[in-house]
Amino acid sequence: MADQGGSQHGIARTSRIRTEEQRRQDLEKIAKYRDLDERVRKELSQKRYTPETFQLTSKLLKLNPEYYTVWNARRRLLIYGLFSKPSAGSSPSTALPSSSLTATTTTSSDASSSSLSTATPPAPDPPRAGKSGTTADEGNDSPEKAQQSKNAEQDNDLELIKQELGFTIPLLLASPKCYWIWSYRLWILQQAIQRLPIPIARRIWEEELGLASKMLTKDRRNFHAWGYRRHVVEQLESPELGGTSLVESEFKYTTDMIKVDLSNFSAWHNRSKLIPRLLDERKADDTARETFLNEEFGQIFEAINVGPEDQSLWYYHHFLMLNLVSPVGHPTIAPALTRETRITYVIREIEQIKELLEDYDDVQLIYEALIDYTLFLCQFLERKPDGSERAELVSWLDKVKKLDPMRSGRWADLERDCGLVEERPRMMTMAS
Repeated sequence: MADQGGSQHGIARTSRIRTEEQRRQDLEKIAKYRDLDERVRKELSQKRYTPETFQLTSKLLKLNPEYYTVWNARRRLLIYGLFSKPSAGSSPSTALPSSSLTATTTTSSDASSSSLSTATPPAPDPPRAGKSGTTADEGNDSPEKAQQSKNAEQDNDLELIKQELGFTIPLLLASPKCYWIWSYRLWILQQAIQRLPIPIARRIWEEELGLASKMLTKDRRNFHAWGYRRHVVEQLESPELGGTSLVESEFKYTTDMIKVDLSNFSAWHNRSKLIPRLLDERKADDTARETFLNEEFGQIFEAINVGPEDQSLWYYHHFLMLNLVSPVGHPTIAPALTRETRITYVIREIEQIKELLEDYDDVQLIYEALIDYTLFLCQFLERKPDGSERAELVSWLDKVKKLDPMRSGRWADLERDCGLVEERPRMMTMAS
């Protein structure tokens, strides 16, 4: 039957009545989970950083990808057991978060995370090499042998990195909003930069950008995936990977995502963050900037006209309006616009929004925008609302109160702050 919790992103939540057989199976799964958890703890407490212990963490994380302490232990197993050598600057105190999996041996699932110690257990002396089999007598090797050893180490690390990236993909598909999977995946990618030649590391990061696109195709509003994509792009642009700007392609990506789904708040947000860089890198002059602003206003108003009840659209429209009325203190789209031009823009937007009321007189966000922008205009002109503006504000606030009775106090406060309370008796007298 349907859950009273409703749905999220259009996916309905459901709840089921469990049978006795299902409960018995659940108890068996819990027992197996606790046994596996105990085995992992035991191996780590004895500092057995082996492939066998690593495989145990794989089994545990497949059952519970939210178990962040096991992700931390997995990092340790890679650094001190499987990777060819410790990454530059890595240590138990800096490479990993401080949670320890070895501090307790309780089998209680409720206590398994809360009782973990915050002290980091000392790691064994890091091996000089991992699977490649090189030993401490590297200094006696010939240059040719040293290069062969280095190549073998890089091949080993590349294989491990690919395996780990592959390991996390099904976990992400099953739990796309699990922070710990995204975090671990970024850590693995960072290992590619530290351990592999730049061309190989860059190719891995470029493939990761493709994964982020696929994840956003699956859930266009997954804010974890959007944040992850921004980080991947930042790394691809960095000198570490011999990068160049991706702002044009990323701006186009937001356009494509918005065309698919006008309600994509994250795409609009990303777009707003890219615009200052985009215009700077295009070396846009004042005319080009004003043209760009006009195009953005046109695009967002076209979207609002289709879905005026969509808050993400009004968010972006508000961003554009702030570029007009509050251009100081942050990057702006068209900083050279004159005061008179800005006023003309604001008035134009207010008039266009008023026209929406002919078809959408019961959409609260329209009235809120009209109230905000009328007050913006008055502040910009450094005056109080005139007679017609005051009458409109009173009318719009009355409508908002009816549409949003749960927050009537908020609207009454706004009415008072705007000095509109005394307007009501006068308007009633005029009406009579």
